[in-house]
Amino acid sequence: MRGSPVLTARWWRIQWRRVRRAGPGRWLYRVWLTAHQAWRRSLQLRVVSITLVLSSVLIAAFGVLVTNWITNGQLAQTRDETRNTVNQGSQYAISQLRVDGPNDPALASTVPELLAQLLNDAGGSAGSSSGSDSGVQVAIVPVNGRPMVEALAVPGEDRALQALSEPGPLDGLHRLVAEGKTARQYVTADPDGRGSRPFLAYGTLIRTQAGELGLYYMFPLDREVDLAELVGTSVSLTGISLVVLLALLAAVVTRMVVSPVRLAARTAQRLSAGLLDQRMEVRGEDDLASLAAAFNQMAANLQRQILRLEEMSRLQRRFTSDVSHELRTPLTTVRMAADLIYNERDEFDPAVARSAELLHAELDRFEELLTDLLEISRFDAGFAILDAEPVDLTPVVRRVAERLESLAERVGSPIVLEVPDQPVIAEVDQRRVERVLRNLMGNAVEHGEHRPVRVALAADDHSVAITVRDEGIGLKPGEEKLVFNRFWRADPSRARQTGGTGLGLSISLEDARLHGGWLEAWGAPGQGAQFRLVVPLHAGDRLTSSPLPLVPEGAVPTVGLLKEDHAVEPEVIEIGGGRAE
Repeated sequence: MRGSPVLTARWWRIQWRRVRRAGPGRWLYRVWLTAHQAWRRSLQLRVVSITLVLSSVLIAAFGVLVTNWITNGQLAQTRDETRNTVNQGSQYAISQLRVDGPNDPALASTVPELLAQLLNDAGGSAGSSSGSDSGVQVAIVPVNGRPMVEALAVPGEDRALQALSEPGPLDGLHRLVAEGKTARQYVTADPDGRGSRPFLAYGTLIRTQAGELGLYYMFPLDREVDLAELVGTSVSLTGISLVVLLALLAAVVTRMVVSPVRLAARTAQRLSAGLLDQRMEVRGEDDLASLAAAFNQMAANLQRQILRLEEMSRLQRRFTSDVSHELRTPLTTVRMAADLIYNERDEFDPAVARSAELLHAELDRFEELLTDLLEISRFDAGFAILDAEPVDLTPVVRRVAERLESLAERVGSPIVLEVPDQPVIAEVDQRRVERVLRNLMGNAVEHGEHRPVRVALAADDHSVAITVRDEGIGLKPGEEKLVFNRFWRADPSRARQTGGTGLGLSISLEDARLHGGWLEAWGAPGQGAQFRLVVPLHAGDRLTSSPLPLVPEGAVPTVGLLKEDHAVEPEVIEIGGGRAE
């Protein structure tokens, strides 16, 4: 396929998907996926598989090497023995063929007797009582078709004479013999009617008074073939046994090593689940026992530290709660006195009147701080209760925005509402939702940098979302998580307009979690910030998506989020510094 690498890769992915959708392809893909998952998850499987593959390759290579070495050695021994037989036979033939010429009448009777004797000698060297038992074939063939004796073999062995004299696989051997050389050649033939099998054919030139004759031997390699098959079978069975034994040994050894590791993993999972008394069993004094002892020591230290931190946290929560409650009584007294002074401030001189106003404002902030501390202590102690009921969130959003109208006009950051015309009913705790919106809108107005603050409300079939967007200085990377920490401030030197306690967003986050919802933040330097509150439409449902995106349109996204269409078309209402539409 021609084209760019990207298009080529895409084409191959499409073809792979088509194969996966097909019947056999889909089955093969499932098998491959199952094997791949098992390979990734099981250390024992990987070790055994690698050991099995490597040992199979090594043993197979060793088996081939040993088989070839034994077979080649046996063939070399056979070649030496047959060469000696051929040399002795040629010398004997030369000594017996002492005739006056090619027309000597004694030649016709001498050659058959010579062949019979050569066959018996060859059979004896092969370990048989006779040449016919050994399967050795001997024949004398005229060289280059010269007119001398006819081609002769042992009586009754016409097949051997035919295999040696006819043109065919032994042409090369005939040529070398005609040149006066002693040559050999491996050939597959059936000279004795027992079926085709391998032979070692030898040929040599005999020079006599009757002319040049070719003396040929055909030695069967049955014994060598049987030996090679026996060696191959023995080596194969031994190799398979060794591979299976190595695989079993690798599985046993790996299990001995992996079992403590798996036990440590299960124990670590139980520890992470809060079961701090879980320990590993220590057996022996080897490395695995040292690992188990070190793991148990680590678990004991973690348990001790966690219990210590839990106790410190409990004491801290108790201290915060006790101090908050204990301060209530003197604060009430101070509040009564401060209210009396504040109400009579017109009768004081300007300096004392100003002091009364400052005292009244700081007492208000002190009461808010105590209230927030008490609320935080309830969340920490797990005593916070959700009082959910069906509530129309549209008037809730408008009411919170109207309460912050004066502050928005003073700092020059009007609040722009985008709420739907029809009611948005959700099962929520109205008091907690109002507190979350009050904190979010108050922070947005304070950091709005004289630009509008936009509040949007939308709902779908499963959830309700409210976003609060300001166009102030924004948040640096990573600060979208820090804003929910207690007493955290993006700019400590910045003057506060509302005199907050530093606990508002922390309490808002806990309120959102109590609803089973989300409270998230997005921000970028110079692009402002946006907070999103998402709660389920029905109390107890699980959230999976939001009708409003966290990253506002037109902003550079810092977190990839799913954007969905709004469920209802909102109207635009501007409060503070403008008119309503």
